[in-house]
Amino acid sequence: MAQLAADDPRSVGGYRLLSKLGAGGMGSVYLARSGGGRTVAVKLIKAELAAESEFRSRFRLEVEAARRVGERWTAPVLDADTEAETPWVATGYIAGPSLEQVISSRVQQGHGPLPENSVRTLAYGLASALLDIHGAGVVHRDLKPSNVLVTIDGPRVIDFGIVRALDALPDSTVTSTGVVVGSPSYMSPEQIRAQQVTPASDVFCMGSVLAFAATGRPPFGSTSGGMHAVMFNIATEDPDLEGIEEPLRGLIASCLAKDPADRPAPEDVIAGVQPISTGTAAAPWLPATLIAELGRHAVQLLDTDTPPSGSGAPSGVPDAESGQSGSTSAPRVLPEDPTSALPQPARQQAPAPSTASRSRRRYAAAGAAAVIVAGAAFFASGAELPLVGEDEPNQTSGSSDIPDSYVGTWSGPVVRDGEPTGQYRRFTISRGKIGEVVANSFSLGTDYECKSDAKLVSVGKSLELDTRVIKSVGRKCSALGSHTVTSNSDSTLTWQAAGRSATLKRVEQPEKLPEEYVGTWQRQLPGGGTQRVTIEQLREGSPMSVAMVSESSTLHCEAKADIFSVGGDGEPVRLGPPLVDKEASSGECRTGPPSTLSVEDGSMRRAFAEGDTEFDYTPAQ
Repeated sequence: MAQLAADDPRSVGGYRLLSKLGAGGMGSVYLARSGGGRTVAVKLIKAELAAESEFRSRFRLEVEAARRVGERWTAPVLDADTEAETPWVATGYIAGPSLEQVISSRVQQGHGPLPENSVRTLAYGLASALLDIHGAGVVHRDLKPSNVLVTIDGPRVIDFGIVRALDALPDSTVTSTGVVVGSPSYMSPEQIRAQQVTPASDVFCMGSVLAFAATGRPPFGSTSGGMHAVMFNIATEDPDLEGIEEPLRGLIASCLAKDPADRPAPEDVIAGVQPISTGTAAAPWLPATLIAELGRHAVQLLDTDTPPSGSGAPSGVPDAESGQSGSTSAPRVLPEDPTSALPQPARQQAPAPSTASRSRRRYAAAGAAAVIVAGAAFFASGAELPLVGEDEPNQTSGSSDIPDSYVGTWSGPVVRDGEPTGQYRRFTISRGKIGEVVANSFSLGTDYECKSDAKLVSVGKSLELDTRVIKSVGRKCSALGSHTVTSNSDSTLTWQAAGRSATLKRVEQPEKLPEEYVGTWQRQLPGGGTQRVTIEQLREGSPMSVAMVSESSTLHCEAKADIFSVGGDGEPVRLGPPLVDKEASSGECRTGPPSTLSVEDGSMRRAFAEGDTEFDYTPAQ
């Protein structure tokens, strides 16, 4: 970070520039404040790039895509002028240092990398960010530790969307100046091979970031040993995941599969690390020492004055272009509700502080930091209240607004106006505070499945939840609006939404399949060939699905079907509609609707929700 030079502008688009944060392949980045006092990062595009009509057109499209991403897990795009002589974009200034700085500092100080719970929350946040980014039609292409900022409320991803504009001009000054889209230690194999880059590439990069957070080292080696050696390892060698315990190790390894088709989707990663809870009121996701450091950063930001001439600012502010930050980096300002998927108004804006007001606010911020640290020390002890019995149905743990009688996995059939709909609903509810994601919902219909995250809106006689669809199979799903879940005296839950309801019973072992289902089963296809269904015992953190492969002289079809329920007590195993892996399949591959599995006398029967069709499978030899 540096003071403004004589040739630096003093304002851009109504934003008062405070200091220069850094420079990169696209231009320069400045710390700035809006007219209302909000701290932002303003990126000015290089003049030579602005002169390229193709670049400007791509930049315009990427800014529009970035606006659609929202701000739940990313730095929000607040303002931009893509038509100015010097185009620019302003983003929110996130409160926290980069993951690269955090891990490097912890390793140097002897604290080691992040603990498992922190890495799980990191995985949830990064996967959620990718889900939002990919949903806006954007591929990040440069997800690395310096582009992940660490905040008390969870990780935030920066520098997404616009990075795609760099390779729109293969013969422009962008290439000639040596700019590379991607960082060698965190590239995907397809980036190294100059192949088509898809959202699956971001999943690979996420796996590398998670491995770094869990071990303190890149999984394919450091560029200090030679950039080409690292790139060779990424393309051909297994990652170094030594020291990472299961099930986290298996999840990271799946993200680092060489074949993009073998990597999980972001929604699968989200499901694999559940249940998890984030937010300022929840048990902190970071170690207590790191929480204390973030509290000190918060005090420093309050002391950042707006110089009358635009010159002068505290040193060590994070580099918004690269995500790097100095040892005394000031944090970036977050919207009040970081869990909201909707853009928030600028509620934090305030006049630039005077000396007296800064002194008062310094005291207040220091006090808040002390409260956070005290909470971190308590939760770091690992103490957690057990689930209560039927005689104590509504007690809550100290870190949660949710009564313990709700915590767990619940499932049941859906009715409407008293009539069965053929649909089933499953909720996995964890502890958490109002405003946090506290549940996962799985809806299984006669021809579809929907998976959603649920945020806690209010707590009273019932829980009120607001859901967001994260996965649809079969047909497009949409959120039903407000959901209510009520605890009953008979140890069941009643779920209601949009005129539908269900009595949900507790699932005692939601990730334990009856052993008689485990194995590979096969049947003969009517036109010749075989279909094989492979069912493996579920492991905590692993995707709940079964693999299906159909093979004949004219086709090869690979698909996976999510497991809705694991059966037992006379109930069948329920599967969602299979999803074909198009890259691994050839020929005319078609799949059916949801189905149920049952095993009797050594054979397995698969029946479909609609019609009388049933298939019988025998153990594969």
